[in-house]
Amino acid sequence: MASPTVAANAYASLAKIMDSMGGAAGASKPDNTGGVSFGALLKDTLSSVMDAGRKSDAQTISMAQGKANVMDVVTAVAETDVAVSTLVSVRDRVIQSYEDIMKMPI
Repeated sequence: MASPTVAANAYASLAKIMDSMGGAAGASKPDNTGGVSFGALLKDTLSSVMDAGRKSDAQTISMAQGKANVMDVVTAVAETDVAVSTLVSVRDRVIQSYEDIMKMPI
């Protein structure tokens, strides 16, 4: 399980990425072949991770104000942790695949 500092850094990095992409508005538009493009899929995924982080933040703030249940906060934080961990795993696999392709003889 990721530490809170690692999760916060990953959340901040995702926010910067989403801001540089202009958000996820219209991310699910199909490309010319009729399917969803990889870029659109990536934007949707980043958007869902960001939404999980925002939900976790909102639950934490509500608990600090005495308005939320501890179980709701723990569940939201766990969901965010799973989403970020999954995203990092997919990123690592994509990088590994790219490196494998670059090692192939021409």
